[in-house]
Amino acid sequence: MKRDMDLAKLILEQVEEKSKGIGTVVLNIPDYSPDEVSYHVKILCDGGFLEATNASTMHGLDWVPKSLTWPGHEFLDAIRNDSVWKKVKEKVKEYGGKLSFAIIKNLAIKFAAEGVGL
Repeated sequence: MKRDMDLAKLILEQVEEKSKGIGTVVLNIPDYSPDEVSYHVKILCDGGFLEATNASTMHGLDWVPKSLTWPGHEFLDAIRNDSVWKKVKEKVKEYGGKLSFAIIKNLAIKFAAEGVGL
């Protein structure tokens, strides 16, 4: 399965909005399959952006988000502005959509900083 940065952003936004700090978060992302959402929760957890529970069984992948981590909040804050996110996506597209998450994060931080005059 390919990584979808728009889906990752949607997951982070919903977790931030819905998390109570305890328990799990029920996501409502209708344009993606449950497997796509679960996979992206897993890789966001693996990357240190989310805390999540692995509820997978022999019947399929099932990762459930609990809360954002500090790096998750930092990344989401950097990409929250739609113009910053658009610039990041344009830059990724220039490179054929094949940039590491670390580079995407650094681009987001760079464009966000430029947006506030830094």
